[in-house]
Amino acid sequence: MEPDAIVVGTGPNGLAAAVTLGRAGLKVALYEARETIGGGLRTESLFDPEIEHDLCSAVHPMAVASPFFRRFDLASRGVTMLSTPVSYAHPLKDGRAGLAYRDLEATCEHLGPDGERWRRLMQPLLEHSQELVDFILSGQRSLPRSLSVPALLASRMLVHGTALAPRHFSTEEARSLLTGVAAHAVGRLPSLASGAVAVLLGHLAHAGGWPVPESGSARIADALAADIVACGGTFHTNHHVTRLEELPRAKTVLLDVSPKAFARIAADRLPLRYRRALARFRYGPAAAKVDFLVSEPIPWANPAVGQAATVHLGGTQAEMYRAETAAAAGIRPEEPFVLLVDPAAADPGRARAGRRPVWAYAHVPNGDAVDPAATVTACIERYAPGFTDTVIHRRGISGAKYEAYNPNYVGGDIGGGAMTLWQSLMRPVPRFDPYRTPLHGVYLCAASTPPGPSVHGMSGHLAALSALRREFGVRTAPDIGPR
Repeated sequence: MEPDAIVVGTGPNGLAAAVTLGRAGLKVALYEARETIGGGLRTESLFDPEIEHDLCSAVHPMAVASPFFRRFDLASRGVTMLSTPVSYAHPLKDGRAGLAYRDLEATCEHLGPDGERWRRLMQPLLEHSQELVDFILSGQRSLPRSLSVPALLASRMLVHGTALAPRHFSTEEARSLLTGVAAHAVGRLPSLASGAVAVLLGHLAHAGGWPVPESGSARIADALAADIVACGGTFHTNHHVTRLEELPRAKTVLLDVSPKAFARIAADRLPLRYRRALARFRYGPAAAKVDFLVSEPIPWANPAVGQAATVHLGGTQAEMYRAETAAAAGIRPEEPFVLLVDPAAADPGRARAGRRPVWAYAHVPNGDAVDPAATVTACIERYAPGFTDTVIHRRGISGAKYEAYNPNYVGGDIGGGAMTLWQSLMRPVPRFDPYRTPLHGVYLCAASTPPGPSVHGMSGHLAALSALRREFGVRTAPDIGPR
């Protein structure tokens, strides 16, 4: 029996698209090039059969906050999200550290003279958190019900995403604490896009926190897959789609692939003007990742840093500005920004006696082919003297090799495209419906479409809703909650 819809790629957006289509009553077939599904949600044993590492994404504030996952309700499906008292930390080289506690008041108290400024930044965002998240994670193609939330966002972007940012806080703890979040935009600092990222992720540290799924990110993919199968969906793994023509006949095809891959898969079927627009799509700096198996908790110079599962290693605000801007310009920084995850800080079950998983990645120029293991290890050692002595095994993956792991990470860009303000709104090409392509029934649903990167499922969900409207006449969003 032919499927009604096909989804190519089983990352979080492809899975979210399939959930949405399946819940609308369609028979869905999914195709995945690798042996296992999940894309950035894969969890595997690398060095020890009892210790599992998240191969890409590990910390999931958006999987708690996004409209798709709020309705899908991971908790009811057996996925437990675990948080630490400190959502994220930012150590400095003199032993001080910025700490973003889940409790806003504790954070303000920790920041001393900047505490009141931090409260004035975060409190209004927390009061409008759901509206803010829903606005940022929308398709950005319709007016919001109220202009108060966009105004709240814009006012903070103008302060924290421009040259005004260094003047807002008086202490390096507060400046670096927020700048480390802005660096999740993986691009030039400061910028309006990074200001939006700082506002979104920064306030969530005091709302739902920055949790990790118990036993690893693959649990999220498993929950999505179980819903798809329950609706009659089928998975075809180890099937690398190279041309659209090789797929079975279906009324619609949704592609969880990069613009680069789409241009290759569609070959000469795309109009020249659209192909040229895809070719202009810019990719951002790369993530160069190192997986570690260590013998004990990280020996941070400031022990309070160990209360966080996520740690930003980038030095001062000025140092992060230089490093991120250099990487965006194609220059490899001597001391790159490093994002470290210690999942066992939130989920002790991830560790065993004398064995503990840790991973970290550095921001480097797109396509960088240098093994990052030595650089990242030295960076951690600067803030945690003695860390090197705890390393049992390590594995480095350059930015260039990250694309081999997942072709959507073009040149190692795990965000699916440079996060400039224009490209955040108009990805992958300027169109009223960014998911619809010139090919009849063919849609894009990867992170290269709005609202962009992170595990929120909204790119896939919104693309599926577009396909349901145009191809099947379904104008009411299906119920994706637990049955």
